[in-house]
Amino acid sequence: MIYSKILSGALFAAALTLAGAANAQIKIALDSPPDLEGSGSYVWAHTFSTYLNEHGMPAEEFARGSIGGDDELFDQVSQGLLEVSLSPLNIVGSLDKLIYGLRLPYFFADEIEVDRALNEGGMMEKINAATTKGGVRVISVNHVGQASGIFNTKKPVTSVADMAGLRMRALDESQIELYKAWGAAGTIVSWAEVPNALQTGVADGYMNPAFVPLLFGHTDFLKFYTDAAVSPALRITIVSEDWYQGLSEADRATVDAAAAAATAANREWLKTQDAVLGKLEAAGVKIERLDQAARDAFRAASAPAYNSDLLSQEQIAEWEAAKGK
Repeated sequence: MIYSKILSGALFAAALTLAGAANAQIKIALDSPPDLEGSGSYVWAHTFSTYLNEHGMPAEEFARGSIGGDDELFDQVSQGLLEVSLSPLNIVGSLDKLIYGLRLPYFFADEIEVDRALNEGGMMEKINAATTKGGVRVISVNHVGQASGIFNTKKPVTSVADMAGLRMRALDESQIELYKAWGAAGTIVSWAEVPNALQTGVADGYMNPAFVPLLFGHTDFLKFYTDAAVSPALRITIVSEDWYQGLSEADRATVDAAAAAATAANREWLKTQDAVLGKLEAAGVKIERLDQAARDAFRAASAPAYNSDLLSQEQIAEWEAAKGK
């Protein structure tokens, strides 16, 4: 089914319910343009939908924003109106904060540690023990690029001291606190408003993996990138727990296999991302690569993130133990 315009409220909910009843179509809400070269989350989503379609479970991808923003998609998933959504980590933070361990600055050495903590260390199971009570299951954690760095419109950032005077777009209050610890300011801006915020000075930059300005067309105004490798650049795939549990055993196995294939494809895609810095430079973005002393200074300045009320010390210890297994 193709929607020619965005439906909202009760009308949209009813439309989704009727569509699901009519053809059992699995709706997958995308979070990025459908770019298999530039978007790791789309690599995940497209591999997932292709696998399902090839194994007798009709699935369709819906463009970013076409059936709602992140909050709306979360509500639809939790109510069983939408089967699958590619979403930001913090979208399930309202159900349980444990997932925020994945955003701790300078905590994970690489993607291997992330996967070890989630799978062998049991953190995915612990996350879902809480979120499924709210009708939402996390079935995958997806890399959308190399570890996040710092983009801005104003100046090269080669040290923590250079963050002074910058106002950075933040995802939430915890990221604002991190920017403060670095000597900058933060302001929460929705992703749809980011281009306007950067061009009008409401925000001077953001923290994201290197590919983001290329994918979303922000290189016209973002001119400086610091390869700070702050934290893994991740999104999650959430599914309706009601839908998932209502599947037959065979169909649930197919969905699990599709998720495994999609996650494997995402990890293979991540290996191709070394070339992104060269593409940024070609687009006119100046690249700064931190030396070890500067990296250590950023890591030390990030300490308040470990002492906020976002995660308890017990939860941080759980993550620490899980990544070391």
